[in-house]
Amino acid sequence: MIEKKKAAKRTRRPLTEIRQENIDQIVKAAEKQFADNGFSGTTVSSIAEAAGLPKPNVLYYFKSKEGLYRAVLKRILELWMEAMHDLHAEDHPREALRGYIVRKLRQSRDFPDASKIFAAEILHGAPYVREELEGPLKRQFDDTVAVFRAWIAKGWMDPVNPEHLLFTLWASTQSYADFALQMKVLLGREELTDDDFDNAIELLTRLVLKGCGVKMV
Repeated sequence: MIEKKKAAKRTRRPLTEIRQENIDQIVKAAEKQFADNGFSGTTVSSIAEAAGLPKPNVLYYFKSKEGLYRAVLKRILELWMEAMHDLHAEDHPREALRGYIVRKLRQSRDFPDASKIFAAEILHGAPYVREELEGPLKRQFDDTVAVFRAWIAKGWMDPVNPEHLLFTLWASTQSYADFALQMKVLLGREELTDDDFDNAIELLTRLVLKGCGVKMV
């Protein structure tokens, strides 16, 4: 009996692990619901059903539909900002910009619904994410622009407009999430393939590096 109790104790999962698993499950379900139905067309009940959890459990973690919506927006924004944060003035743009393009395209592949929700939020005037745009994103944007300026000052990159370079990087990579349906139709595929994303990485890297006067080798 004592041995059985010890074994049960050893195999019992930590509450923090269960909590994080539930949160991830809820957010993933919320991404799909908000992407398919919009904010007004989504309910907490539909999210709970998609997550396979009782509605009270969803409300325990997020309190409201608005809270869930903000969590979805915050998660994708944090992923995007993390990729920007890892660009440093000491790193050569040849490797750094390629690495950034790879990360952004993988985020578009892995989190397409969240990217679409963010795009829709911006098109509607950003009522739920404006504070994030004006605060954390603006600070990270300025920091990344400063990195680009440092590369230009070192002669590693032509004197391109750093702000618009960043806008171009966002537009070209996020389109593989936001406009994936159009791409799939035109390519005659049910889904974009790994080869499609690899081709995008190579093309965008070549366009950006050559366009910015960065030596490829």
